[in-house]
Amino acid sequence: MESVAVAEGLWGLADHHEKLGEIGKTIKCLEAICQSQISFLPLVEVKSRLRVSALLLRYSHNVNHAKSHLERSLLLLKSIPSSYDLKFRTFSLLSHCYHLLASFPPQRNLLLKALELASSVPQDISAYLWSCNFNSQLANTFIIQADFSSSLSALESGFLSSSQIYFPELQMFFTASMLHVHIMQWTDDYSVEKAVQRCDEIWQTVSSDKTERCPGLFFYNEMLHVFYRLRLCDYKNAQHHVDRLDQAMNAHWHKMQEIQQLSDELNSLNHSLAHYDLPSRERSALSARQSQLQERVNALSSSSTTDNSMEPAFFGNADRGWTERLLLSPSPIDGEWLPKNAIYALVHLMVVISGRPKGLFKECSKRIESGLQIIQGELIKLGITDEVRESDLRHTAIWMSGVYLMLQMQFLENRVALELTRSDYVEAEEALVEMKNWFTRFPTILQASECVIEMLRGQYSHSVGCYNEAAFHCIEATKLTESKSMQATCQAFAAVSYLTIGDAESSSKALDLIGPLIGMTNSLSGVREEASILFAYGLLLMKQQDLQEARNRLAKGLQIAHNHMGNLQLVAQYLTLLGNLALSLHDTVQAREILRSSLTLAKKLYDIPTQLWVLSIFSALYQQLGEKGNELENEEYRKKKWDELQNRLAEARGSIHHIELVAKARLELHQVNDEQEQSVIASGHSMQANLDIPESIGVEGPTPAPSSSRLVGLDTGKRWGKRRL
Repeated sequence: MESVAVAEGLWGLADHHEKLGEIGKTIKCLEAICQSQISFLPLVEVKSRLRVSALLLRYSHNVNHAKSHLERSLLLLKSIPSSYDLKFRTFSLLSHCYHLLASFPPQRNLLLKALELASSVPQDISAYLWSCNFNSQLANTFIIQADFSSSLSALESGFLSSSQIYFPELQMFFTASMLHVHIMQWTDDYSVEKAVQRCDEIWQTVSSDKTERCPGLFFYNEMLHVFYRLRLCDYKNAQHHVDRLDQAMNAHWHKMQEIQQLSDELNSLNHSLAHYDLPSRERSALSARQSQLQERVNALSSSSTTDNSMEPAFFGNADRGWTERLLLSPSPIDGEWLPKNAIYALVHLMVVISGRPKGLFKECSKRIESGLQIIQGELIKLGITDEVRESDLRHTAIWMSGVYLMLQMQFLENRVALELTRSDYVEAEEALVEMKNWFTRFPTILQASECVIEMLRGQYSHSVGCYNEAAFHCIEATKLTESKSMQATCQAFAAVSYLTIGDAESSSKALDLIGPLIGMTNSLSGVREEASILFAYGLLLMKQQDLQEARNRLAKGLQIAHNHMGNLQLVAQYLTLLGNLALSLHDTVQAREILRSSLTLAKKLYDIPTQLWVLSIFSALYQQLGEKGNELENEEYRKKKWDELQNRLAEARGSIHHIELVAKARLELHQVNDEQEQSVIASGHSMQANLDIPESIGVEGPTPAPSSSRLVGLDTGKRWGKRRL
């Protein structure tokens, strides 16, 4: 009896300190039970250790300490025949610790034992829910090892458990997770399409009030649909999902703002009501207002709060309140795919990806800025300041740091593309240098970005007229990726740069690059790659004076650019080439119509090189037709745009970063020791498995030559295929 009284006293004192936010004192009270000379019942010690572990995981980075408590609890629980809920809670938290420590084999073995226990106990709702929990974590451990089939098997088991108790939200959680794995794996289009259809069918069974309880599930499902549509270059249907995500994000943000304002007012009222000398009439009025506010807060937050959250391992380890989380599913899974701010940033990124090809630069610039501000705030919270490098990161911060760093690179990549498109080369320089600096500080986490940075250096070099350097960087980029599609696209870009140089040796190099690509377009993963190859091949055929075949190839590429990609700049450049072809074939009527359309698009995009390209062809057209007045007017406008471009180029070439970016040299990396690199890689696999944005951003085409005498060129900032995260 004495031990029970002591335990209850220490638990009560721990409750008191926790309410005051004194977590250190709370843990000391609980650990006093674990370290006491008094003999406590095993259940008392287990409950104390569980609570200490949960507090350590929520409020500290002392994962090893939490793990020790949980492993001791598991040993104590072996001697207790029942107490299944405590055993399941211990398994779940210990699995979480193993994940944070990148101890994946022990985590997998632990989860298999937990599932074995869950299948041996009476099959009630609790047992099925815990089976869902363990299967979701087990699936993630398989993803880390790229064992997609085993991951799908675990997710299917979780789906069956949720079906046994008819839990639509959990069914949807597992169905969406399976779609995510299919998108990452993408063995064939049919399997992915079936997974999408299954998601749509299950989603119809989830009522709106249940969706409110798990808002993250809506974002997860919609984002996966966006990834799927972008992978297929189905921009029209992708836009519908992007719009829904944007609307939901804005609604959720306003809701959280309202809750925060109400909570602030409620805290102020509580402070006022704590005064003992408050007049009764004023106290009565304040109490009435307090009740109203509390009722409103409860109404707004009931769908978002959870009791007894057992957050799965792959949702990260962060001390965040429920207002900072977008729950994927009900307890005991809860958790999130990504933190709320990462989801917000991802929505902004999707708006940029869908809007930039349409020339919506103002909105895209605003969204890029918003996304970068969100990410910068989160990186600071994770301790990533100006001087921090990869080797300085806490192990438990690596995964989440990787998520935000990768997102940041995506935004910067889009900024480079956008600024190159509208001929703002200095802004493009600054964004590209920022990408380079982040990569050199975090080379293992951002390893996938090295290829993209080299490709962007090639695009920048082409934009400012350094064509040999452009070809060099594009060829270097092919060596930094295993993606056949990415390699093909970069080879096409390098070929266009060589063709822009125009001499016999460079044309021969271009032929060597394009030749092997012609027969492999059907084996590539997206139409973006095909569009880049067709453009380069059409350009080569024009050089070889095979005009009719060039027209056929370019017409096919234009159809892809217009119908599938919806990219105005690429359309403008295809039209420019076709207009030039029509003029070469003396079809002046068609040439005039095509070139007018191209010039209109180039003006809308502020694409000065393409405008100059079109204007140069117009000069030749007017000369051929003898339209002297139009020729003079056209030449006057061309000279104006030429001077504007030269001023921009001079400013870019005068920048301290110019020589560094175009130089024929790879990036110099900050050295990371082997132990740190392995640690980052282990956590990085998890991050990449959960943050996969297939075909969302890609590589751009080469750019027009600034000289009016060179009627060869491509896109300053058009982006085609995308490497996977």
